[in-house]
Amino acid sequence: METITEPRSRAARGWVLPVAAAALSAPVFAAVRPHLVDDTFITLSYARELAFHGHWGLITGETSNTATSPLNVLLLAALTFVVRNAVLACGVLFVLCQVALVLALRRAGSRAGLPGWFAPSAVALLTVNPLLLSSVGLEVELGAAGIVWLLVCAGERRPVLLGVLTGLVALVRLDLLVVALVLFLLRRRFWVKAWQTVLAAAAVALPWFAFSWVVLGSAVPDTVIIKTLQKSWGTWDFGNGPGLYARVFPWATALSFLPAVLALGAFLVWLAGSGRRGPVWTKLLPFAPLVPAGLAHYLAYTRLHVPPYHWYYGPSLVTLTLFLAAAAAAWVRVPARVAGAVTVAGVLVVSTGFYVSDGLPRRFAPLLSNHDSTAGYEVIGPELGRLVGGGTVRSGGEIGVLAYSCGCAIVDLFDDRGAVGPAIAERKAHLGALGRALVDVNFRYFDFGDRPIVTDYALVRGDPPPGALAHWTLTSPWAGTQQLYLVRGNGSGA
Repeated sequence: METITEPRSRAARGWVLPVAAAALSAPVFAAVRPHLVDDTFITLSYARELAFHGHWGLITGETSNTATSPLNVLLLAALTFVVRNAVLACGVLFVLCQVALVLALRRAGSRAGLPGWFAPSAVALLTVNPLLLSSVGLEVELGAAGIVWLLVCAGERRPVLLGVLTGLVALVRLDLLVVALVLFLLRRRFWVKAWQTVLAAAAVALPWFAFSWVVLGSAVPDTVIIKTLQKSWGTWDFGNGPGLYARVFPWATALSFLPAVLALGAFLVWLAGSGRRGPVWTKLLPFAPLVPAGLAHYLAYTRLHVPPYHWYYGPSLVTLTLFLAAAAAAWVRVPARVAGAVTVAGVLVVSTGFYVSDGLPRRFAPLLSNHDSTAGYEVIGPELGRLVGGGTVRSGGEIGVLAYSCGCAIVDLFDDRGAVGPAIAERKAHLGALGRALVDVNFRYFDFGDRPIVTDYALVRGDPPPGALAHWTLTSPWAGTQQLYLVRGNGSGA
């Protein structure tokens, strides 16, 4: 006979995992705070502007639409309004996402019959991944939580909630719809009540996209144009980008992509056992859609030929790593396959050891493509603000930390709407008839009459220009050592 205290005891034990996840995630964020990458501060600037000024833009006074993740900005802005600091809000959101992630994994694992250590081990594998650690502050963690809850709702046959979550992940990153679509289609009898899922997704996502379309001038963020215009970094684009990172960060790249490679191997082994359909096959079945979802996302980005920004690989690494954790949890009780659990433990130990090997706090993220450290830009920013006062500054290629810390108006394509118009025209010139039609629809309410901002000052890199007002040394393992100069005017070749 069950006593009154037994349900209370189970409820208390139920809180242990999320509380532990929060307690361990907070120091993780504290460790990575010194090397949050430059693009993170673009998002934080948007959040700060929205929280304190009710304005959608990177800098005060200039409306822009280059925040790739509207939901990330909205959540960060709400937290910033409460805690009064966008970086602190970023840490709070990271912890909340970790808790949401571990709760979803516990629910999915329990339903599949996996042992209780599956959820914490899966979150740990994601947390120590060098590429994902280098993406903290961007929308990767929020997207990871959304993906797992999508998996839960798809498995539990909850069509309306699945639609709501699909709409939310579309607001996290529009490309996550690729993952959501695969998870939706790989459900058993996916068409049953599919209309409820579609309507719920539309009800959640369309209001924002309609607002963005009419008020902000484009339904999807301008970064779609900016990033696709860049195409590649020389011969390197998203498809072969891991090879580029392997040249500069060999250990970090290997440890980042190793779980994905192991997951593909585990998936093939699982498929090979589909004829027997034993208990291991059954336990992994709910997690199997994660692999084709991750591969579909990778192939979609490869097809776009965008530059290999490291956080673009996040969704694929998340989905495949989660399948690897599930495979290890499903096989661990089979003596012949105990190596799966040993492999997961090994990845955790080696990845953690690698991260701390450069000492703490680290100056640079394990993977990055920035020209200077966050700390370096945080020194330059206030100095730049004092030099230019109320003047405007053309950026020298990286705008995030400087815009966040200088207290001045620093501009480039990310916040100069007048410069986006010519970029749209250039992008259209390389598209077919359908692509041009889609661009025309997306920018139906864009004000092409805006002219590019003519700045009072400019930041330029390279050889010393005549009449330079100041200069700083930039250094990073990615770009080496460079000089950054402040000059008057709009900048040579800006």
